[in-house]
Amino acid sequence: MASMRDIKRRKSSIQSTQQITKAMKLVSTVKLQKAKTNAENSKSYFDYMYDTVTSILAKSGNINHPYLKPQEGKKKAVIVITSNRGLAGGYNSNISKLVDSEFSKEDTQLYIIGRKGKELLTRKGFEVLEDYSDVMNQPLYSDAMEIGRQVLADYTEGKIGELYIAYTAFKNTVSHIPTLMKLLPVDMEDKEENTDKKSPEVPMNYEPDEEEVLEMIIPKFVTSIVYGALVAAEASENGARMQAMDSATSNAEDMIQDLSLKYNRARQGSITQELTEIIAGAQAIE
Repeated sequence: MASMRDIKRRKSSIQSTQQITKAMKLVSTVKLQKAKTNAENSKSYFDYMYDTVTSILAKSGNINHPYLKPQEGKKKAVIVITSNRGLAGGYNSNISKLVDSEFSKEDTQLYIIGRKGKELLTRKGFEVLEDYSDVMNQPLYSDAMEIGRQVLADYTEGKIGELYIAYTAFKNTVSHIPTLMKLLPVDMEDKEENTDKKSPEVPMNYEPDEEEVLEMIIPKFVTSIVYGALVAAEASENGARMQAMDSATSNAEDMIQDLSLKYNRARQGSITQELTEIIAGAQAIE
């Protein structure tokens, strides 16, 4: 059985850790509120841009454009969004598992956003094409534009054949969903499902022509998807970290109570032993 000194030292250590987890929970809560607001504010634009592009494609028939045709025989690429810091429960590992289960490391390259995801996936043998981990310190629309320009350039140059994005969608404070979305080539198979069925089926007119319109709008589409994923991932990260720190604080409280009980038992046992020795000594003197 541990001595009273060991129990006291252990209890003091856990109390110090509990103060840290409480502080981290409070910080994550504040950051979550800001990130949640950004995610909610950007969601409308995120969704509207997606609906606009799918609506245009659905009403335009067959369009011959590089962004709509897969690059045969080329490697797939994935924009992977994780965090730069740990202590967020399964937030990072869930995205790593999603990518590992859906793609083969032999024919997949990664655009990494987040050092934790880079560590996990390079350990599994995936090749990192570009690293944008610093973006997660404070995601901005300009960062999404830079990433969008790079992936579109690599796609048009034939370096990659298909492009996906893997991130954690923010549903609410306690629900965060690992999500995989295909960006390029823009998938037209399900275009009828994504078209607003309430809108009348009217011809789509372009000025000057559909290819130039798509040349302008698809980069904005990719940028908006990347930015929406960044702010959603940031909110999910802080939500996951807040939950993890809340759970750690609760576990620490349970351990402190258990150690307090053990300490009191050990103290009572020590007092009982001293009394027994005193009584025995007094009886021996008599």
